[in-house]
Amino acid sequence: MYHELPSAASFWSFLFAIDRDLAETARKNGCSCGGRLHRADYVRKPRGTPLQLPEPQTVRLSFCCDRDGCRKRVTPPSVRFLGPKVYLGAVIIVISAMRQGPTPRRVRELSEHFGADHRTIARWQVFWREHVAQSPFWKVARACLVPVVEIVTLPYSLVNAFLDGDGGDPGWARLLRFLSPITSTGGLQVEVSR
Repeated sequence: MYHELPSAASFWSFLFAIDRDLAETARKNGCSCGGRLHRADYVRKPRGTPLQLPEPQTVRLSFCCDRDGCRKRVTPPSVRFLGPKVYLGAVIIVISAMRQGPTPRRVRELSEHFGADHRTIARWQVFWREHVAQSPFWKVARACLVPVVEIVTLPYSLVNAFLDGDGGDPGWARLLRFLSPITSTGGLQVEVSR
């Protein structure tokens, strides 16, 4: 089932490889001022991991412009981190989706397993229903989804659209790639191309 995150180290390594590809694309594009980008990664302490991630996989890939007067930070999209949140994106999606249908006992078990308290989970629900659902990103991106994803059941319906109940890595990778534009600063304001 989709409520079981893939726990194999290979899944988390696969997501890290996707992030490296996204970072390389951002580096090649350079800064908006025309300057070159230099590595300026920073360590995150992600919560909710089903296993201890190796240190390189806890790093948020980022860059800094080399031009004096600019020095702007460029943080590319990520399939591992959902913006500045401390929990891994997949964990936030699973727990938020589980709030849609399972029993309170199951939610309590997930909370204990991933270490998220009820207030954190409530904030995630607000994030999905108010911030994501009302964003320019969502208003354009939802048109690309088949079957139609119901806003009132976000992210549950979104998970179902991508995973089709198989819980496999390719479905998770597609879902996390789809959401990657919202992981960088101003990401919810980005309108994806149609």
